[in-house]
Amino acid sequence: MKVILTERVKSLGSVGETVNVSQGYGRNFLIPNKLAVLADESNSKQIADHEKRLAKKVAEEKAAAEAIAKKLGGVVVTLTKKVGGNGSLFGTVTNTELAKELEKSDIHLERRMITIDTPIKTTGTFDISAKIFKGVEGVFKVKVEVDPVQAEEMKKKQAAAAAKKAAKKEEAKAESEAEVDAEATETTEEA
Repeated sequence: MKVILTERVKSLGSVGETVNVSQGYGRNFLIPNKLAVLADESNSKQIADHEKRLAKKVAEEKAAAEAIAKKLGGVVVTLTKKVGGNGSLFGTVTNTELAKELEKSDIHLERRMITIDTPIKTTGTFDISAKIFKGVEGVFKVKVEVDPVQAEEMKKKQAAAAAKKAAKKEEAKAESEAEVDAEATETTEEA
């Protein structure tokens, strides 16, 4: 069943879009709640008139989307994550996480609007785009850092490993010197 959206519906789309939905969803939810109108030939004149009214609504939503895009421009979202021994994250950064962090900055975006081009699996700074409305896209930065507690633990482990390595080196050096001394004494005893 094809319907034209008169309001923004989270999982379907924006105002004025023609979408294909199941008959039950259209008849029992969208049309009775005035979120959509049926898109068929009998309603074509109504739809044309409706589109004129929708144009104003679409313009308002586009202006709001452009304002959000401007807000997004200077935003840097900082995430603190746990990291494995090889420097990669446990899991990836998801668009749901980013949407929640943006909510904290008073920027309300649905997770489906946020596009992560390549999966974020390491620490660093990444550019993320958000398609807010047709033709309106915002870009913001995501900075992924190591959990400070884990970073301290990793430094301690590295320091302990370095100390252990140095102790082994000293031990090996002492053993080799002992062997050289033992060989030297054996050579003097034979002579």
